[in-house]
Amino acid sequence: MTLSEYVLKRNGVPLGAKASLLKNLQNSVGAENNILFWKYWNPIWGFYLSKYIYFPLNRYLPKTISSIVTFGISGAFHDLAIGLLGLGWQNFFTIWFVMMGVFMNISKFLNISYSGFSFFIRAVINISSIAICFFLATLLT
Repeated sequence: MTLSEYVLKRNGVPLGAKASLLKNLQNSVGAENNILFWKYWNPIWGFYLSKYIYFPLNRYLPKTISSIVTFGISGAFHDLAIGLLGLGWQNFFTIWFVMMGVFMNISKFLNISYSGFSFFIRAVINISSIAICFFLATLLT
């Protein structure tokens, strides 16, 4: 699958389309569970993480571990970007992203769904999950 095909599959609109960003935000923030939130969030980054990290890891590790490690590697790339900007190497994003990966897997294990709620409530829940993981990461760093 190419990047263009992946983005079209995730967003329902072609890569670079005028409504692409809005559709991406609506799909992700309004998702009915945390797994779907991450499925729709940043499809370009997700394509490369899936192709080069998650799927290769998944050949040797359980899906749960593969996804948590993928989140951690994504966080490490974010930490690297901060370091390259001259702000010093930090491990905050790595810890934060691992927390989000753990949260996603717990919500999957517990089969948590908020499909019965309005878009606004789903958006609050999805954004709150990121904020809670952020808060927990600040406690650990």
